[in-house]
Amino acid sequence: MPTAALLVFATTFSSAQEPDTKRPSPLALISMRYKDAYIKITYSQPQKRGREIFGKLVPYGQVWRTGANEASEITLTKNIQLNGSLLKAGTYSIFTIPEKEKWTIIINNDVGLWGAYNYNSKLDEMRFDVPVQSLNGEVYEQFTMKFDQRNDTADLLILWDRVKVSISFKFIN
Repeated sequence: MPTAALLVFATTFSSAQEPDTKRPSPLALISMRYKDAYIKITYSQPQKRGREIFGKLVPYGQVWRTGANEASEITLTKNIQLNGSLLKAGTYSIFTIPEKEKWTIIINNDVGLWGAYNYNSKLDEMRFDVPVQSLNGEVYEQFTMKFDQRNDTADLLILWDRVKVSISFKFIN
């Protein structure tokens, strides 16, 4: 291989291995553990940047990837109860349909998706509604997911702008 071609290949290959630190919506990961059960959620964090979020940037009544870039994904090492229903161990996409008063939470069997462009409702594992809560004057500039864990139960909190939704989890022994 000529030296110039080798140099181009090596430069391209090495830069492809470096993390993309310039993403406008950085990748984030949250996790929690209870005994031998582990839950991990991977998502991207868009910023508010003075924009009107719900009803504008994220339209009401449409399937949303629940973050930015790739569709958010949840991985479970053990079965859990999610909002009172059984969710088996595995990896799933998390989609939502935001509305002003409630969100529809969608756990879908298709993974590795970019956005919600190829979302297929036939692959939904479960759907349920949760109420929207106001953050009482507090504003989340960055889209955020976090766990509020209490032993064998937890809430997944989804927070952005002035909106919060909460999804209940229960670890199954």
